Amino acid sequence: MTTFQRARSEEQREIRRQAILDTAAAMLDEMPVGEVSLNELSRRVGLAKSNVLRYFESREAILLELLDSAWKRLMGDLPGLLAAGVRPEHGVRQRGDAFAEVFTRSLAERRVLCDLLSAQAGVLEHNVSAVVAARYKRAAIANVDALAALARQYLPELGESARLFSAQAFMMAGAVWTHARPSPGMLAAYDADPSLAALRMDFAATLQEMVATLLAGILTRTAD
Repeated sequence: MTTFQRARSEEQREIRRQAILDTAAAMLDEMPVGEVSLNELSRRVGLAKSNVLRYFESREAILLELLDSAWKRLMGDLPGLLAAGVRPEHGVRQRGDAFAEVFTRSLAERRVLCDLLSAQAGVLEHNVSAVVAARYKRAAIANVDALAALARQYLPELGESARLFSAQAFMMAGAVWTHARPSPGMLAAYDADPSLAALRMDFAATLQEMVATLLAGILTRTAD
């Protein structure tokens, strides 16, 4: 835990602000979003909770900023991964399947991003002001547009529907992540009754199939 003196300059305030973000990010490496509390964050960063709230209006505001940062890192890495994984000379079905595989694999390797995506609508977008909400939504639109641009690059057949694909793919990722993390009670039920096994989701396999199906459906409708 770091103990801070009072921040008197803009530079010191920015250092304090970044320390809060870094500490919250470290906590997300250890625990799910639901277990990250302002009390524990304040203790770890060495500030009173009231002082943390001078820099961020709520726990959710901190986590939304971390979500955007993690999302941007994904979008920074995807161009190279797609260049290596999608063959432009292949047919549209093959390119769509390859795009879905690269996108899914990239997300599956980013537990914190998936956890934050799964919590954004139901948790993180609550307890924030209109100013914070609008700032986050503008950033989210930019991230959606970045994936749409990549989708158009490798699947030009999508046309203007690339943005629809991008938005829905990220919503799918958050939903599938939630279902692929069942409670201990659900896990026990699956183990006790093999007939329930069909309802048990593997994140990567399920999301890849869903994204590939989404692409195929949008491409078919676009062609029509």
